[in-house]
Amino acid sequence: MLKRISLLTSSIVLLSFLTSAQQAIVPANTIRIDEGDSKELIIAKAAHVVPSENQMEALRNEFIAFVHFGPNTFTRLEWGNGMEDPAVFDLKDLDTDQWCSAMKAAGMKMVILTVKHHDGFVLWQSRYTPHGIMSTNYRNGKGDVLRELSESCRKYGLKLGVYLSPADLHQIEHPEGLYGNLSNYSQRTIPRQVPGRPFSNKTTFTFNVDDYNEYFLNQLFEILTEYGEIHEVWFDGAHPKRKGGQTYNYPAWKKIIRTLAPKAVIFGREDIRWCGNEAGATRKTEWNVITYPDDPDTTSYFPDRTEYDLGSREMLYQAKYLHYQQAETNTSIREGWFYRDDTHQKVRSADDLFDIYERSVGGNSTFLLNIPPNREGRFSPADVAALEETGKRIRGTYDLDLLRDAEGPAELLDGNPDTYILLEEGSRELILTLSAPVKINRLMLQEAIATHSERVEAHAVDAWIGNRWQEIATATNIGYKRILRFPEVTTMKIRLRVTASRLDPAISHVSAHYYQTRPPQLSFTRDKEGMVTIEPRQADFNWNPHGENAAGNLNAGYEIFYTLDGSEPTQASIRYTQPVSVEHNELKAVSFTNDMKGAVHQETFGIIKKEWTLLGASSQQQRHAATMAFDSNRHTYWQSEKDAVPHYIAIDLGSEQQLSALVYTPQTVHGEGMMAQGILQVSVDGEQWETVESFLFGNLINDPTPRTYQFHQPVTTRYIRIEATGIAGDGKSLAIGELDFL
Repeated sequence: MLKRISLLTSSIVLLSFLTSAQQAIVPANTIRIDEGDSKELIIAKAAHVVPSENQMEALRNEFIAFVHFGPNTFTRLEWGNGMEDPAVFDLKDLDTDQWCSAMKAAGMKMVILTVKHHDGFVLWQSRYTPHGIMSTNYRNGKGDVLRELSESCRKYGLKLGVYLSPADLHQIEHPEGLYGNLSNYSQRTIPRQVPGRPFSNKTTFTFNVDDYNEYFLNQLFEILTEYGEIHEVWFDGAHPKRKGGQTYNYPAWKKIIRTLAPKAVIFGREDIRWCGNEAGATRKTEWNVITYPDDPDTTSYFPDRTEYDLGSREMLYQAKYLHYQQAETNTSIREGWFYRDDTHQKVRSADDLFDIYERSVGGNSTFLLNIPPNREGRFSPADVAALEETGKRIRGTYDLDLLRDAEGPAELLDGNPDTYILLEEGSRELILTLSAPVKINRLMLQEAIATHSERVEAHAVDAWIGNRWQEIATATNIGYKRILRFPEVTTMKIRLRVTASRLDPAISHVSAHYYQTRPPQLSFTRDKEGMVTIEPRQADFNWNPHGENAAGNLNAGYEIFYTLDGSEPTQASIRYTQPVSVEHNELKAVSFTNDMKGAVHQETFGIIKKEWTLLGASSQQQRHAATMAFDSNRHTYWQSEKDAVPHYIAIDLGSEQQLSALVYTPQTVHGEGMMAQGILQVSVDGEQWETVESFLFGNLINDPTPRTYQFHQPVTTRYIRIEATGIAGDGKSLAIGELDFL
């Protein structure tokens, strides 16, 4: 039976009574699992875990922006060392209006600015440190990036969030730094008053904290009271370095945020969680009702949740607490989080961004896309073009609901998230009928999670084709939003079947859409002989390549064309029919479906590895031989033994080569052995070595993607040696998925 309900006429508080347990469960953001709770009762409790009001607002943002900007923009590094001269932030001009215009065109609703990254450099006029924009030449030391952005956000109708790094290398490395200085805890008033810089907001707090926590709370007070309403505070869990056993007084941080920014959600703590990767990958099933070992309202421990399964029944049965905590799918429009250049730094295509949008927003999470400004204080043209095209596709696809005139429950078709249909046991299906056939290949579904939590565990969609029902899509949960993608069909009737659920699910929205399927995105694979295979990129950004969101399944009838001279491929270029020999050239390829052109994929390949041989290595583990570091297979890797230091590998390239860059591909099977820094040595005889370069890679654990290090000067050699001088996360062994030299 269908139960029609409108929140406008129903009680705000919903009570659901379990017949078997004879116990009322009140919907809540967190529900404790008691000892002795039956599996049936645990599932019933999970079906009553709901988002807070702030979490619901954050979910409705759907597509939001990250902006990484700071000294790294000018040093071209991912992570700074904290002791950079502020003058390296050589900003002359800034156009935050241009940022906001581009974000608005993309359909974004909020922007989060890195007001302090791990280097400790601040982008606002802080009272509590000289290590920031106040010590640069920008606007004669009076510049304030956060203020300019906040003004642009108001102008363009965007919400504002702030990223304030708990890690602070400047406070660690400076002789008078506060991080880990072993100061005593004592009662301190926040904010600490600074002569000549009074606060207009007269709220004060008293906390028992040490020097660094006081510093951090003072910074929070500034950015939460002097830049307008803040809607998200982003705490990064990454730590390039620690000192002195420093701990964070998160309850104090939380108190000041909840008081001064009552509409803000907190990332990295109980409100919003990391999706578990920085590549734009999405889970096939993204539950936001997840398990916690402690009460998330009182704990200070919030681990990164990188497991594939966070909320299945099997996971729930092991829980001590059930909590609503939504995921943000965060990735960057460019390789890396900070701008480096417009020549070597790849930019995601609109094809890629639209695909991630559908998988993330349409997979019960929020899409957080980083767009790093360049050294002119603007978004580069390629980034802006990709954003504008992505927004055009989102609007062109989802602004038009092809079920708008359908016959069916009004609660599903009225566009009101506060109305819904409760599907009771024995009749968990819905049928929507159109007056004329329509062509569709997308279906959007939503549950009334604000009152009824996430209840659908599996569902299927059928279309009436050839006078019978034909199944066109299946998936697992729905939650806030599920976008189903499938090959186009023409039909007059759609049927939704809920095939598994936690109690009676409440469906609030069903809409159908059509997207003109584009030619597939491409990928390259080169073997040791230098032969490159070009093929459609499968759903390599989906954690489950066989899931219903695998975009690669939607393409057919395409041709591929390529070039080796750096020119843009067209249908007049070489048609791809078999693997092509590529030496140290730039390969560009594109797919066409009829006359529609896909996204150009390009890659500069290093020297062919056919003649490479191993000169020596510090050690190797069983099944992870040193030769696997250059076998042209990214699924294998070399791993050294933990005690064999220094960790190194030496290679004979077979002949003398002129090299301009090193490409390091980390192994991604596990998180150990990432080469954070190292030295490159050359030899004339393969025995005596000379160091010619030292390199540094940041953020490898969270973003284990290939890293390119450009040499200061070209190097001509036959013999080359790589030695690791630092392993990410204080690791004890070195792992290399693949080494390449350009």
